Amino acid sequence: MAAPDHAVVEDLLRNLAPRVLGMLVRRYGQFDDCEDAVQEALLEASRQWPSGLPDNPKAWLAAVASRRLVDQWRSESARHARELRAAALDSAEGDDGGIGRAEDLADESGVGNDDTLKLLFLCCHPALSAPSQLALTLRAVGGLTTAEIASAFLVPEATMGQRISRAKHAIRRAGGRFETPGPDEREARLAVVLHVLYLIFNEGYAASSGPSLQRADLTTEAIRLARLLHRLVPEEPESSALLALMLLTDARKPARERPDGTLVPLDEQDRSLWNTAYVLEGTQLLSATLGHARPGPYQLQAAIAAVHDEAATAEATDWPQIAALYTVLEAVAPSPVVSLNKAVAVAMVDGPEAGLALLDGLDEGLTETHRLDAVKAHLLEKSGDLIRARGHYLAAARKTKSLPEQRYLLFRASRLGKLST
Repeated sequence: MAAPDHAVVEDLLRNLAPRVLGMLVRRYGQFDDCEDAVQEALLEASRQWPSGLPDNPKAWLAAVASRRLVDQWRSESARHARELRAAALDSAEGDDGGIGRAEDLADESGVGNDDTLKLLFLCCHPALSAPSQLALTLRAVGGLTTAEIASAFLVPEATMGQRISRAKHAIRRAGGRFETPGPDEREARLAVVLHVLYLIFNEGYAASSGPSLQRADLTTEAIRLARLLHRLVPEEPESSALLALMLLTDARKPARERPDGTLVPLDEQDRSLWNTAYVLEGTQLLSATLGHARPGPYQLQAAIAAVHDEAATAEATDWPQIAALYTVLEAVAPSPVVSLNKAVAVAMVDGPEAGLALLDGLDEGLTETHRLDAVKAHLLEKSGDLIRARGHYLAAARKTKSLPEQRYLLFRASRLGKLST
């Protein structure tokens, strides 16, 4: 077996974790026990796989996690029901240690039987609060760490760890079933499912921490799941719009960084590198959703992405239309991030001072992120206030956990330092 580097192993584990968890939950139930067993299997794989990958990594993880479940249920011998469950599993396991069964499960496919999509709906169980649904799904389906999820929610890591633990136990108490819900229940969970896929994609497109600007494993998985969801509910405009938004945004990925990993801002990107097939598919999906219902947040965001993608050059961007769309989005789905983006669009239309005026009062809700300082720095630089702009670039660099973004922000600060002397 060839010895892969650490990054290859980590990417593979992130990709396989939700699929293996879905396999186990379908087979055994007990979501919280299965999630714990998969986490233990992932730790074991992280120790062994750097020396060489198994022939079938998914089957290896499923077998190890299955054995962890058997061991756990055996250890709870005080409860007769658990003893019977463990004995039944031990009997079914056979001489191959569960690997053969895991391989059989791994071969199952198809939209109607997609384990990851079923797992997605299970994590969005109505017994959970919306924040808990989001957090649990990002952990179980998105493969994000607790720290990454905490960053996405702008809360401390310890708080998020407790939220995820409570969510797992709540699903167990509620008797959540591993199946695609019926139409009525599915509609009730759909908004959270869409939000989760949106967050998974965003973390992949702009990683909140680490050495890489982008994580293709997450964007690829988010798009895959969005396609499955769109096929499941093709009549749902926001489902179509979310897929369109992902495609229109991901189309720019090839131009977002230089060969050395340096971040390239949107206005400096080589647009000939953009994925034209994704742009075409995204605009067609968006066109099919507009006009059929009151625009939702994903339709509006997809429309903004389409305006960017349809501009042949940065100078040709229709900023008045983008500013107008952000105004509607702010009314439909208000958030500090939407207001921040609107300020940038307004600055492009009416000048940087107009954009800076809209940033007043946005500190609350953005204290855990570098975004506000980065936008302030950008607009102050455009207004000619280089000293204050440099200070905000440095403040943003201190707050971000993304090394490519940090390097870019420090470069901007260094450049302004030379210009202001």
